[in-house]
Amino acid sequence: MQVRGLEKSFGDLDVLRGLDLDVAPGSIVALLGANGAGKTTLVRILSTLLAADAGSARVLGHDVATAPRDVRASISLTGQFTAIDDVLTGRENLVLVARLRHLPHPTAVADELLARFSLADAADRPAAKYSGGMRRRLDIAMSLVGAPPVIFLDEPTTGLDPQARNEVWETVAALAAGGTTVLLTTQHLEEAERLADRIAILHDGVVAHEGTLDELRRLLPPAEVEVVERQPSLEEVFLAVIGGMSAADAPGGTSAPGGTEFS
Repeated sequence: MQVRGLEKSFGDLDVLRGLDLDVAPGSIVALLGANGAGKTTLVRILSTLLAADAGSARVLGHDVATAPRDVRASISLTGQFTAIDDVLTGRENLVLVARLRHLPHPTAVADELLARFSLADAADRPAAKYSGGMRRRLDIAMSLVGAPPVIFLDEPTTGLDPQARNEVWETVAALAAGGTTVLLTTQHLEEAERLADRIAILHDGVVAHEGTLDELRRLLPPAEVEVVERQPSLEEVFLAVIGGMSAADAPGGTSAPGGTEFS
């Protein structure tokens, strides 16, 4: 994926001001930025939902302006809000998408994705009864019907609790491990740290800095080493209580009264 000099304005508001970006095949690149930095605008242009004012963008060699059909055949987009039909079951949602993509054996396609995303036991349950993490996993599974080589994830963990967020992170990591190229927009710094091969920081409509986490850390002076007692965060306590973190994962390995292991 290659973006060069991309510009986009809405009236007097300049959102993208000559943005450049490269995403290597099979990698996860995280776009970090505050609200209004242009993350979603960039994703909408790359997914052919919005036309740029200037510059160029190519996805798998296809120009988003001159070959939008080829781009759309190569990508999938998961937005901030799920595209699930709550009345349908998990299986029925997937079968519907497979039929819309004119794939043979849509039920087999659905069953494979249900197993892949650990949703087989809930396959025949209405999606309205899914938890937040299950809904997001189903949403991502729906976006992978037809095995698109590139997927855009626009703030996929918005509104999820810590356990559901961890479930989505594991899903995204597995996608990249399987060769899928992932462009991820997020405001969660921990999300970028955990998932991304490279991180691009958007500011004032351009990529202000881009690199690996270690490369970005070198932009600041070396940290001074101090020995301090690290207390568990509330998120770590929450995950320990509900069974999302083992004692081995805990920073201090302490235990709460009654034997519950906290991080």
